[in-house]
Amino acid sequence: MASTTPSQPQQINVADLDLQQLSDVRRQLEEELNHLTNSFAQLKQAQAKFKSCIENVGEVKPQNKGTTILVPLTNSLYVPGHLSDAENVIVDVGTGYYVKKSRAQATKYYETKVEYIRTNLDTLQETIQKKQENMSYLVNVMQAKLQQSQAQSSKV
Repeated sequence: MASTTPSQPQQINVADLDLQQLSDVRRQLEEELNHLTNSFAQLKQAQAKFKSCIENVGEVKPQNKGTTILVPLTNSLYVPGHLSDAENVIVDVGTGYYVKKSRAQATKYYETKVEYIRTNLDTLQETIQKKQENMSYLVNVMQAKLQQSQAQSSKV
């Protein structure tokens, strides 16, 4: 009995598969590409949100102390408020937790988040590119097999 390593996926030459199996692989690749593309778009949105937060923190200045501002409660609901502390801001650190930070600390926090997302976007972009190359190769193999089967059926 041969031993196989469970951590290593088995590699199969797609040229050895029949058209039905190739079609199944293509559908699976399309689903993966769709999921990865959606994830990429969501990460881009999150990155834009953090960049917006950096700009918003930059707008909190000592000379604006005591001015009336609109405080966001949700994405579409704002209430009027007064800026009483222009040196510190409240930062949403996730899962319902908020932390008081200085403007510089908040800016650094959001810049770190933007950079982290950028590295994830780069990695995800490489993965999407590889999947697209795999899809292109798979489509070429499928077309070659279709032409081969049509040539054989026309000889009969």
